Amino acid sequence: MQKSDFIYHLPEHRIATHPLTRRDQSKLLVFDGGISDQEFADLPQQLPTNSQLIFNNTRVIKARLRFTKTAGAKPIEVFCLNPYEQSIEDAMEAHQSVRFECLVGNLKRWKNHSLELELRNDLVLKALKGERSGQGFIIDFTWTGDYTFSEVLNIAGQIPLPPYMNRDAEDSDIQRYQTVYAANNGSVAAPTAGLHFTPEVLHNLELKGHKRIELTLHVGAGTFKPLGDGNINNHEMHAEEIILSSSWLKSYLNHEGPKFAVGTTSLRTLESCHWIGVNYLQTGNIANLGQFEAYQLTSEYKTIDAFKALLDYFEKNAISTLALQTKLMIKPGYIIKSVDGIITNFHQPGSTLLMLISSGIGKRWKEVYEHALAKDYRFLSYGDSSLLYFQNNNI
Repeated sequence: MQKSDFIYHLPEHRIATHPLTRRDQSKLLVFDGGISDQEFADLPQQLPTNSQLIFNNTRVIKARLRFTKTAGAKPIEVFCLNPYEQSIEDAMEAHQSVRFECLVGNLKRWKNHSLELELRNDLVLKALKGERSGQGFIIDFTWTGDYTFSEVLNIAGQIPLPPYMNRDAEDSDIQRYQTVYAANNGSVAAPTAGLHFTPEVLHNLELKGHKRIELTLHVGAGTFKPLGDGNINNHEMHAEEIILSSSWLKSYLNHEGPKFAVGTTSLRTLESCHWIGVNYLQTGNIANLGQFEAYQLTSEYKTIDAFKALLDYFEKNAISTLALQTKLMIKPGYIIKSVDGIITNFHQPGSTLLMLISSGIGKRWKEVYEHALAKDYRFLSYGDSSLLYFQNNNI
């Protein structure tokens, strides 16, 4: 398949650059074979009886740092991507020093000197540029005071809005580009399907008898990387950190009823853990998941088998959580294993996220997106929502 198979015309004015006044005021397109237009606040009534929703509780960090050497000069921008040879959880809790893979803006202005930000009387942040890493550099951060790196970023950084918004973050984005249930620091992009949920919607879901569980995938900047021209298999997926937990595995296994992923990141976590479990059943090893590894493993196991195997691994090793990385590419031909459908926003043309949606609902994604365009839906991160039932799942 080619990138051109996932292209549609998205007028610039249809991209939502700011959120609505209320999160749950957005539209909700429901695709269950037919297409209907609803309101997101009515989601509890639109779901099948006794549904389980799986949320990604990652929290967006203020990953964009701006260092100005002299007043009025263009700042050198350092965008923190991933910790270097360390888990995100450990890096966020680090004191005094940490190494990160970073993108650097206005690179020519940064020679071999150390950059410095005096933030508080007891807090000075320094950055020293090291070796190249992909499109960026390894940056050594050091700071004074008894602060974690998470606290340092919260004081010094800015929310990293998606590039297609084409604007700087505003004060309101600190709250609105974050889900109301965000808990675990580590993402540089929001799991945007969750931005529509309010405490009222969550309460109404509970009143209707629907269940919810939370897992964690820390969203990387690679989520915005478009497919390259030509064959989609030539696209290099970015690695993202997922947290396997006995708690959410048990909740998933104990629920008998329809299951829906809230967002592509939740779905990618579930599907990745399915294959990590399958690999463990086949080889006895727990390992990171590669881009095409899922297509080489056996399809004879169901997700409940894979998740029970992961729980067995936890019990044998007396652990309850484990951080791993996934590069899983979900493309047409892939059979969704873990859920009956997804709650998600409308994605960029030529993106891996749109390719994932096509895997779930087939070529009718074009019909869904054409309907949304015709009905004035808002697109991308701050845009409207959809509830899509998968047509080819094998739960």
